[in-house]
Amino acid sequence: MDKCDLLVIGIGAGGGACALRAADLGMQVIVITSSLQSDKGSNTSWAQGGIIYRSPDDSPELLAKDVHEAGVGISNPAAVALLSTRGPDLVRELLIERCQVPFDRTKDGELDFTEEAAHSRARIIHVEDATGRSIAQHLVRAVKDHPNITVIERAVAVDLIMRGHHTVDPRDVYRRPRCLGAYILERDHDRVRPIMARETVLATGGLGQIYLHTTNPRSARGDGLAMAYRAGARVINLEYVQFHPTALYHRLAPRFLLSESLRGEGARLVTRDGTPFMQKYHKLGDLAPRDVVARGIQEEMMETGEDCMYLDITDHDPDWIRARFPLIYQTCKSYGIDITKDRVPVVPAAHYACGGVAVDLEGRTNLTGLRAVGEVSCTGVHGANRLASTSLLEAITWGYTAAEGAARDLHENPIPDIETVEPWQMESEEVDPTLIQQDWATIKMTMWNYVGLVRTRKRLNRALKILRELQFEIESFYRRAKPTEQVIGLRNGVQTALAITHSAYRNRVSRGGHYRLD
Repeated sequence: MDKCDLLVIGIGAGGGACALRAADLGMQVIVITSSLQSDKGSNTSWAQGGIIYRSPDDSPELLAKDVHEAGVGISNPAAVALLSTRGPDLVRELLIERCQVPFDRTKDGELDFTEEAAHSRARIIHVEDATGRSIAQHLVRAVKDHPNITVIERAVAVDLIMRGHHTVDPRDVYRRPRCLGAYILERDHDRVRPIMARETVLATGGLGQIYLHTTNPRSARGDGLAMAYRAGARVINLEYVQFHPTALYHRLAPRFLLSESLRGEGARLVTRDGTPFMQKYHKLGDLAPRDVVARGIQEEMMETGEDCMYLDITDHDPDWIRARFPLIYQTCKSYGIDITKDRVPVVPAAHYACGGVAVDLEGRTNLTGLRAVGEVSCTGVHGANRLASTSLLEAITWGYTAAEGAARDLHENPIPDIETVEPWQMESEEVDPTLIQQDWATIKMTMWNYVGLVRTRKRLNRALKILRELQFEIESFYRRAKPTEQVIGLRNGVQTALAITHSAYRNRVSRGGHYRLD
């Protein structure tokens, strides 16, 4: 199958919701994904804490107020209004009723609401401490079962197909740019082929892997952002990268996320000797916005000379801890840390991109035929700093609105003819994996040291110089290389790193996730 009404690149919360809604509205949908496995396929699978719903004492106005405050006053009012009014209804409609995600319940059978940082109400529903994994599993099952959806697994988008750039008629350069689909690398067949679509939706997730320390999965390299950037899509707010305050610090462990729900349930951030410190940095203490908490931890590390701080929930009932946080308990236990008895060593880590491809309330970009949903997009909801547990809610909301907009505009966008597009020219030169590994190390160290939690003009200048030179080298061997997921990911990673660094350099105002000493 090489054409469809809607091509969805990614199958997380945004991509899954979009595909299902579009298919329900009669569209023929193709979804491409690198993997359908719950621990590999999307950022959604790695979300622990939960998703915003509407508790009995909550309201859209209260939720909107919290979102705006966390976003440091620069959130998009229209987007926040859409999220706070329609979002919780879609949680009920899609996740609770249709997909039957088994959210935790109280002894009375009611949904169990928890509180997270900067929320004025306990409005987060969860599936133990593996909410994202459960949501992803149930969405994938629904997508696979839908007769109007074709899923292509073990596939990677190489580039968007743009009229005037990839079409055979040279006169197309005079026409308005339009996305016609995407070139797809099918790993099992070792080939790149075009898939044509009336509209294409980027749902590729985040970009944390361009940093040395991140809570994101390996696939979060900024693929969708880089493709959109090369195609000429408008990108905004890229400098606002949110660092999660609490990632497990252990020499043998990846930076495993320790959910904000731990602090929502009463865990305290403390120094090595057990002294709480967050009250020095914010009136909300341990439940302050994430950027404040992350910088507070870093400041304590700098003052004390310690490599980490500690998260302490040992004053809670051990059986309750094991039941409420089984994934966190088991993961920490595998590294010799018993969270019912031990303080957990933590450091900040790159977690979420508040900026991305600029979209409207229906996921439209400035390029005809291209929409974006989820973390790759920037709706303006998050402003300069994301409120906890809004990401899954935003992804589902814009997944729905993007599908509804595409369905409404269906007959205005004919499916492009594949003969009008240049075939992919396959190259065969093998790339030394050591070069790829070294280039990634350069990207990660550069971003962590110069474009991380704290930035300065000199650091950003240094980063721009390093990344520009590196991009030139990567592009030169990319054009001769046999296309592989590793080569494609590296090309996207350096482009994403450069775009973020440019945005950080231009913005001289410290705000939210963008903090400049100068």
